[in-house]
Amino acid sequence: MSGFKDIKLNSGDIMSNEENKVTEEELDQIIEEAEKVEAAAQEAEAELEEIGDEKDAKIAQLEAALLTSEARIQEQQDGVLRAKAEVENMRRRTETEIDKARKYALNKFAEELLPVIDNLERAIQAADTENEVVKPLLEGVELTHKTFVDTVSKFGLKEINPEGEVFNPEMHQAMSIQESPDHESNTVMFVMQKGYELNGRVIRPAMVMVAK
Repeated sequence: MSGFKDIKLNSGDIMSNEENKVTEEELDQIIEEAEKVEAAAQEAEAELEEIGDEKDAKIAQLEAALLTSEARIQEQQDGVLRAKAEVENMRRRTETEIDKARKYALNKFAEELLPVIDNLERAIQAADTENEVVKPLLEGVELTHKTFVDTVSKFGLKEINPEGEVFNPEMHQAMSIQESPDHESNTVMFVMQKGYELNGRVIRPAMVMVAK
């Protein structure tokens, strides 16, 4: 505050000015008060700067905490999405397994029924249709066969009777291969035993004779 001290007037100048009633002692007091005010202002400015620094540090700390929280939230959201995806995959796998179990639960049972169907068909083929005594029995066997086949077909059992079709190794079993001028090569000429599939799965391939 040296600038205030430079304003001092000598006593001669003060005494010569009748309108100036301020003594040198009073002027010194004024200067001293002004210096105190300036010092207080500088101190307040320093405190404000310190407060500003603390405020900036606090803001930086809060921003860092916010970024950490956002990262944790994102991680939790990713975890929730992964968990949802795993649950959905598990649900789909379970539904698939249940669907397979439902479709193929009768697989073994259906296999055991096939010889019964075969025997009914053999009886129908071997029956003497001209014999009046046999006709009622034949009609009963045919009705039994039809009812039996209709019932098992409701559960997905379907016959494979590929006569005249192209040989398919996934559904047919070639028992013999013979030359035939009446059939194209690799065509099923004759079905020795019909095959069956259950809901699209072959449980017994058809035994066939294939044209060479």
